Formats: sequence, structure tokens, C-alpha cells
Amino acid sequence: MSRFLMVVLITLTMAGCASNVVTDYNSSVVYDNYSSWAFASGNGNSSFVSLDGNRIQSAVERELKRKEMQKADEPKADLLVSWKIVEHERLEQSGLGLGFGFGTGNFGWGLSSPPPVREVQEGKLVIELVDKRTEEVVWRAASRRYLNENQSPEKRSKLIDEVVAEMFSKYPPDLD
Repeated sequence: MSRFLMVVLITLTMAGCASNVVTDYNSSVVYDNYSSWAFASGNGNSSFVSLDGNRIQSAVERELKRKEMQKADEPKADLLVSWKIVEHERLEQSGLGLGFGFGTGNFGWGLSSPPPVREVQEGKLVIELVDKRTEEVVWRAASRRYLNENQSPEKRSKLIDEVVAEMFSKYPPDLD
């Protein structure tokens, strides 16, 4: 029994330490060569910036400022920042299933109905840094946490801030 509890505790601890962000990068790039950045035109794939888009841009701007990178006009920037929210549909079960049964000894009958299921639209944030000169992605981060339509504006802002901060904690990548 104690072995089982130990395995459960270790599993829960490891799950709690799992990163909420996945990054990928070009290991041949010298990241110290980049000192300025700009948002790529067409971010968010729309002609206007959404509420979440404003939150994302503010968070990115704050994090790059912490990295001591200068915001510049797009033609003068070393890096272009491209972001998008990748939509994903998932099924969510809510509530409990109903059931009843009867029987005696080693024999019995049972009936149950599964809990109600509904589709939930979610979006995960993906940020890419593009070398302006070569027009190639040099760094990419994707969130494992999702925004969904049920979150309050405060909760969405907090989640975006946390995710973007975690993303840029891995920039520039450790190339050792």
C-alpha cells in the first residue's frame, strides 16, 4: 500500500512540474545578434486586433523589454514577432451519469446513462520570432494551456500574462 502511495505522490509531483510551454529553435543562430523587434504585419490573421490580441501584444512587449530588446518599426527590426491563437475543439463531460442496479449474490443487472457531453472551443497561443533578413523562423513557443470562451476577462489576462512570461523565460534558448 505504501508503495502505491509513493508512486502516486511522485506522479503528481512530476505532473505539477511539467512545463506549460513547448519551444523549438534554430540552434545555429546567434541570438545575441538580435537587439530590435517589431510585430509582423497581419498578426492574429485579421484586419483588427481583438481583445485577446491586445493582451498578447502587451505581454510580448513587456517580456521583450525585460530582455532589453528595443521595439522598432518593422523595416528596421532584427526580429519580427508573429503570434496566432490556434483553435481547437474538445469534448467536455459535465456532471455525473445516472444509473441504478439490482441483484443478489454474484449476479446483478445495471443501467446507466453517461454524463452530458458538449463541445468546447479552445485556443492555444503560438508565438514565432522570425529573422527579418532571412525571413526564417528562428524561435517558436506554443502553449499547452488553453483559452476558452468561459473564462472571464481577468482570468484570460492572467493566463496570457503567465503563458507569455513562461514562453520568454526560454528565450534566448540555452545553447550549451
